[in-house]
Amino acid sequence: MRPYAAMRALLTLALAGTALAAAPAANAAAPGGASQPAPVAAAALAAPDISLTNVKAHLQQFQNIANANGGNRRSNTAGYTASVNYVYDKLVAAGFSVVKQNCTSGCTSGAGPNVIADWPGGDANTVYMFGAHLDGVAAGPGINDNASGSGTVLELALTLAATKPSMLNHVRFGFWTDEEQGLNGSEFYANSLPATERTKIKGYFNFDMVASTNGGYFINRITSSLGQTLKAYYDANFPGLAPEENVEGAGRSDDASFNAVGIQTSGVAAGASANKTSAQVAKWGGTTGDYDPCYHASCDTYPANISDTVLNRSGDAAAYALWTLATGTPATTVWQDTFETATGWTANPSGTDTATTGTWERGDPADTNSSGIKQLGTTVSGSNDLVTGRLAGAAAGDYDIDGGVTSIRSPAITLPASGTINLSANWYLAHGSNASSADYLRVSIVHSGGTTTLFTQAGAASNRNGSWAVGTWNISAYAGQSVRILVTAADASGASLVEAGVDDVKITVS
Repeated sequence: MRPYAAMRALLTLALAGTALAAAPAANAAAPGGASQPAPVAAAALAAPDISLTNVKAHLQQFQNIANANGGNRRSNTAGYTASVNYVYDKLVAAGFSVVKQNCTSGCTSGAGPNVIADWPGGDANTVYMFGAHLDGVAAGPGINDNASGSGTVLELALTLAATKPSMLNHVRFGFWTDEEQGLNGSEFYANSLPATERTKIKGYFNFDMVASTNGGYFINRITSSLGQTLKAYYDANFPGLAPEENVEGAGRSDDASFNAVGIQTSGVAAGASANKTSAQVAKWGGTTGDYDPCYHASCDTYPANISDTVLNRSGDAAAYALWTLATGTPATTVWQDTFETATGWTANPSGTDTATTGTWERGDPADTNSSGIKQLGTTVSGSNDLVTGRLAGAAAGDYDIDGGVTSIRSPAITLPASGTINLSANWYLAHGSNASSADYLRVSIVHSGGTTTLFTQAGAASNRNGSWAVGTWNISAYAGQSVRILVTAADASGASLVEAGVDDVKITVS
């Protein structure tokens, strides 16, 4: 972790070009596209134990590297280069896509590269990153600061590769150069990300000094959703440990680089040169001295300056966060309809509809416009959707819903006998300012006990333009039954301008 004396305002950089020496090539980013249904949540897999023995073996290697290269692993030395090669070779051998990212601006002259590793699989638009700075200070080998974080993140990555869980979301690992000189390597990486790539990173977890010999249990931004994920591990496994906010480390490690570009962060730390309070001694043991008496000193060595207990818990907390947020058995699709072909939907199934125009049909819709888009001519996928009168006509109201209610019902669908069953659909309801709350779009499920409304979007006396949205509804209560989906829309407030559409309907089980 960088000292207070090295703190400076984070640079506001133009997006810089990224120099990459790759082997093998990094995963290509998925192209953007139309709005898609949100993935259905699936139960996370149980997190494995992160081997303390293996993490300590990495620390021994970093100590050996320092011993062979002038006693330190500063970012612009041979000791850092050897550290990079050690991490890089381990990750490549484990099957990661790994790049050495040269820091071409903002870093100390001669600083070595960042190491970025992607594990294949998972949703490329939902990325969780785990990182640590790989460099140390000139005064010593930098074992707690920060071989402890680097070794933990490395073993986390290798455990992921060894266990090969099903991936719901994508996972990336970062090992940062030149942190001790001002967070320069991570800052370069974060500022080099195109805006579309930044938005894909849903969380970054930082590990800096995670084995302090007089250490505490600190979580960065503990009240955030990411911080609460880490806290849940400690609360479940060590009741009464009560981790605290990492006040000492705020703004002093690589998570700050990600915060500066709008990426949510958390992480684990065990403390640096601040003093443990008497209240913390009562909770965690130790003394009221420095958390790490060898902070940025020559005595930051392995094994003398490492707490096995704190280090072990840090690794397992990291695994808990990764497995909670990124792994699990993907939901299985039971039934779906993109409306590109006829699958047996029935319009006016009860024979009670009253609408005279704008009745539901499957087809290729035309745009209509009245104070903004009303009927969407662009579907979520393919050419067709379910739409209330697909034609446009000479005026926006020629084929909209008029006269009351229109309905359409799916073919029979047999649901699984167990599991979490969800129905999802893309939908829109558009109307003019002459509409009212009597107008609506409604999705219902027809089951053995009758018909249950899952969702209603009511109209209002205001202009609402067409825009695709996604709805997901739990229908597990009807497990094992033969059900049908009923979609209803209405212009029930007089001669209002009302349009509706539905596309890409899906039922999944997990």
